[in-house]
Amino acid sequence: MNTWNAGLYDNKHSFVSEFGKSLVNLLNPQPGEFILDVGCGTGDLAQQISLAGAVVIGIDQSEEMVRQAKEKYPQLCFQVQDARQLEYQEQFHAVFSNAVLHWIKPPEMVLQGIWRALRPGGRFIAEFGGKGNVASLLHAVFAAVGELGLDAASLQVPWYFPSIGQYAQLMESAGFQVQYAAHFARPTRLEGEDGLRNWMRMFGSSMLAGLSEIQQEQIIRKAEQHLAVTSFCQWGWMADYQRIRVVGVKTG
Repeated sequence: MNTWNAGLYDNKHSFVSEFGKSLVNLLNPQPGEFILDVGCGTGDLAQQISLAGAVVIGIDQSEEMVRQAKEKYPQLCFQVQDARQLEYQEQFHAVFSNAVLHWIKPPEMVLQGIWRALRPGGRFIAEFGGKGNVASLLHAVFAAVGELGLDAASLQVPWYFPSIGQYAQLMESAGFQVQYAAHFARPTRLEGEDGLRNWMRMFGSSMLAGLSEIQQEQIIRKAEQHLAVTSFCQWGWMADYQRIRVVGVKTG
């Protein structure tokens, strides 16, 4: 897992929360509901959920993210927790998660904890990276590694990008009735000439962690060169995001 830079996250990657606002609409929080936000980051979506009158607990594995969330929204409850080790038992009307679940392996442990945390009939609403997410970027990084004569095994790819069929099956195995599932492309703008570099430093740092700083810089530069023709224009870089969005209901 990355050592998260909460300031860089808020300043250069606010699109994560911006895209998540439509997921909050799908959640449709109601006054008095108890809702768990898994992977709350710096708290923006938990705040939006709370404005509907719901009671929100936001959890994140990153101490820095939780610290910043508490500073921004001191009226809300944020806790440092590992989503694979949820101890809640039938406490929540809904569990919400945006742009997080592709980071957490094995996915079965997360789904089982979410299922236990929900009240009977409770709903699970999530969006995260799906099959093919940032494929062009990953291809460019591996090409750069090859050109530099480095061992591709030194890259620690941290993500789990399932197909919609794979994830729906995991949800059903955990006890959820899948009510909605979609897999869609969402090209995502990375602002400025340093957009790709900032993305790599924010989200790809753990992938490059086994390499020296000089090697990391060489890989990022070569990746920029590979992607310049297809993924860069006058207003910045474009990342080839592929997303999965699901709604499940706790049954049984």
